[in-house]
Amino acid sequence: MRRRNTRGWSTATRYSIASAVVITALALTLIALLVPVDKFGSRATAATAAAPAPADDDGLGTVSTAFGPLTAADRDFVRKVRLAGLWELPAGRQAQQRGTRPAIRTAGDHLVDGHTELDRQAIQVGQALGIDLPNQPSAQQQDWLGQLNRAKGEEYERLFTQLLRRAHGKVFSLLAGIRAQTRNSMVRALATSANATVLDHITVLEDTGLVDFDGLSDNVPPTK
Repeated sequence: MRRRNTRGWSTATRYSIASAVVITALALTLIALLVPVDKFGSRATAATAAAPAPADDDGLGTVSTAFGPLTAADRDFVRKVRLAGLWELPAGRQAQQRGTRPAIRTAGDHLVDGHTELDRQAIQVGQALGIDLPNQPSAQQQDWLGQLNRAKGEEYERLFTQLLRRAHGKVFSLLAGIRAQTRNSMVRALATSANATVLDHITVLEDTGLVDFDGLSDNVPPTK
């Protein structure tokens, strides 16, 4: 019966059925393609939104050196490593003297040791690559040091931990981009050293048990 009915269909009927099958298959294929594209688009948007702020551009462009091309982002990174040492070294020495908790004094020891070496490397890189480096902390860093000078007792230890942990978190996010993108071997070596040092400092600061993780956001004042 089925064979007889199929053979009895007109050519137009068979053509209509075949067309419907093809159209349905194309529609399903289009839906399957659009879903992952939409998902990837959402991920790309989220990644772009989470991207770190661009480096400060000193207007010098990319310069050729014996160690590879030197970009504005490379120079900005070296300067920021130097700036970090200019305020974190004094902060570390102060923690060594004023900390009442052993964990605070330990954090101070790590800051002093780590930034003494990083500062030496940053100066060496700056001299080799002709990068002008700062010689004093920024206005914001001087303000942080002033806050630490005025704080006392447990308030000082909590402020020290929070200020330094926030600062190291920002540098840590910067390091990944520089380490991955730089084509300059000296900058790459500095980024490698800085990565290990900053991770060590983040760890010892968190080991104090005083880090307020909810307060690490830029939207939350670190001095409360």
